[in-house]
Amino acid sequence: MEKYELPKLPYGYGELAPHISEEQLRLHHEKHHQAYVNGANAVLEKLDKARKENADLDMKATLKELSFQASGHVLHSLFWENMAPAGKGGGGIPSGALEKAIDAEFGNFDRFKKEFTQAALSAEGSGWAALVYCAKTKHLLLMQIEKHSVNAYPGSKVLLVLDVWEHAYYLDYKNLRAKFIEAFWNIANWKEAEKRFDEIKR
Repeated sequence: MEKYELPKLPYGYGELAPHISEEQLRLHHEKHHQAYVNGANAVLEKLDKARKENADLDMKATLKELSFQASGHVLHSLFWENMAPAGKGGGGIPSGALEKAIDAEFGNFDRFKKEFTQAALSAEGSGWAALVYCAKTKHLLLMQIEKHSVNAYPGSKVLLVLDVWEHAYYLDYKNLRAKFIEAFWNIANWKEAEKRFDEIKR
């Protein structure tokens, strides 16, 4: 049976400093993300065993757990890729088709940045903010995800995502989520977001 695996980071643990410290990034990747990978694989093994033994399962609880763990893995995998060291692909503003789409949808980049920041800042408890593309309506949308999988828009493709669970920033910023969000803009990898957008449009 194929299993979920922890992806390697596309940069060194210390390369996002000072915006994200090596200690913070290592803890987030090696401990928290690994826990979601392990959790998702454990649910898959539980399902496989129950089917082989024809045993009963609490399907509601089992599938809720799988959704939580697998979504945590997927979102974290996207998150690592849409960051890059400042000055080495991180920071700045988008270009090309994505820049035009943001201007058309939000009016300008500053308005988008303001709305995205507010979405990230106001996410309740443990959550995420994401810029997504809805193929059905051809709109760029902001998505405020709680607990990895609550309030997600089905079928929408993630272009840029920001983890605002406290485990993403607490060592560096304590309870100051706003400071972490502000720092994120210095390492946001717009090249990756543009690549995702171009692939979707094709």
